Amino acid sequence: MLWKASFAALIWLLAASAADAYSRDDFPPDFLFGGATSAFQVEGAEEEDGRTPSIFDTYARTAFGMSGGYGNKSCDQYHKYKEDVELMAKMGLNAYRFSISWSRLIPGGKGPVNPKGLEYYNNLIDELISHDIQPHVTLHHSDLPQALEDEYGGWLNRRVVRDFKAYADVCFREFGDRVKYWTTMNEPNIFVIGGYDGGILPPQRCSPSPVNNCSKGNSSTEPYIAAHNILLSHAAAASLYRKKYQEKQHGFIGINILTFGLLPLTNTTEDLDATERAKDLLMGWILNPIMFGDYPDTMKTNVGTRLPSFTKTELDLVKGSIDFLGINYYYTSYIKNSPPGHQVEGSSTFTDAAVEIVGGMFNATTPRDLQKVVDLLEQSYGNLPLYIHENGQVTPRNSSLDDRPRVKYLHGHIKAVLDGLRNGSNVKGYFVWSLLDVYELLGGYKISFGLYYVDLNDQNLRRQPKLSARWFSNFLHRRTIDPELPIELEKNASMPSLHDVI
Repeated sequence: MLWKASFAALIWLLAASAADAYSRDDFPPDFLFGGATSAFQVEGAEEEDGRTPSIFDTYARTAFGMSGGYGNKSCDQYHKYKEDVELMAKMGLNAYRFSISWSRLIPGGKGPVNPKGLEYYNNLIDELISHDIQPHVTLHHSDLPQALEDEYGGWLNRRVVRDFKAYADVCFREFGDRVKYWTTMNEPNIFVIGGYDGGILPPQRCSPSPVNNCSKGNSSTEPYIAAHNILLSHAAAASLYRKKYQEKQHGFIGINILTFGLLPLTNTTEDLDATERAKDLLMGWILNPIMFGDYPDTMKTNVGTRLPSFTKTELDLVKGSIDFLGINYYYTSYIKNSPPGHQVEGSSTFTDAAVEIVGGMFNATTPRDLQKVVDLLEQSYGNLPLYIHENGQVTPRNSSLDDRPRVKYLHGHIKAVLDGLRNGSNVKGYFVWSLLDVYELLGGYKISFGLYYVDLNDQNLRRQPKLSARWFSNFLHRRTIDPELPIELEKNASMPSLHDVI
């Protein structure tokens, strides 16, 4: 009966290509369409060829039952990168966003470069270039070397600025002749909230509480310290790149944040004001120092002396330190005012902001919400070049290749990007999360975002295209798309809650 299901899916796919609502040709010729992954989530080979553990490894081994299995094998892109690049090329991608494993390239976090790590990334980059696929490289994606965490506390210690700059220097020197787009940090805003306040992300630090499971940490101070050192590390790397490499390599450097559609729960003044404070916390915490030279006033008032301050020299480095902004977008959240002094469950940062996210971080979204986020960023921070580094739909991980809801999701969100471009937005590229079914940060192997299914029970980790991969390939190869899909999405589609599928 399997052939009948496959045939039905094929008929559906062909029907979805019978008429045209928009096409690849409606986008600017230099607009990038890509796929995205990160090192720990896709490479595997965690103990091979000199690689040492990162804080992501430690987290995956101890993530209180949420991991769904340790990510030591993942998709094994370390050995299968040629096959994966061939998949990208056949699909029609013109860009691939991936991260470099700091502990694979420099196993001690500082000191000697690992020749095997250097060889792997050179080979991957060369393979991409040979297929006319533009590499977009992230330097830190939740995977600080565990050696630096053990030695001095990682992002909590100012020494990390020097070590990150040295690591970035190696990357710029060795790969910058071919890599033109560098992202220093992935989602530092959520990395510090989840890793140092809630304790649900690496390195799992937080104050003891009934809802948290941390053995060490201080939620009231450490998120602010870690974020401060991440900003200084970003700025140090950006300054180095601009002074030493940019003129001859002709590249660009930026940072990435996780964005949310943020809506007031009610139209009361209290919830409207709370939504503005939530924007300051979730986006302004990182972007205001970079764009305006200091933290948001609401944070300075509410956090007080626990919020570190910049010296004049530091601010000169931080302010204006990006050529582009990368954003990850999945969800819209509803914001409720939380009276001062009221403890928001499991969160010191949200308590400081006097806000509460109703229903948690992971609520339904529509394509229009993505467009609203882009509009908000451009209104708040100017017409900076934007790259949508991650966008995709979560589903339970299984062997079904007929992922029509993901097709509808992608169709609607890409259409929202096009609508924004027609209204003057400065979005330069769109990357689907994720190219493959990778090891997910909050779900391990239990959940899936991939265009390609990876069979973990197959010795060769066989990649199989889902219907979404075929649809995306049709789009990229300028085949037509059903005009009814975006209408149906706007009326009916919503994204399942992450809590529903973990």
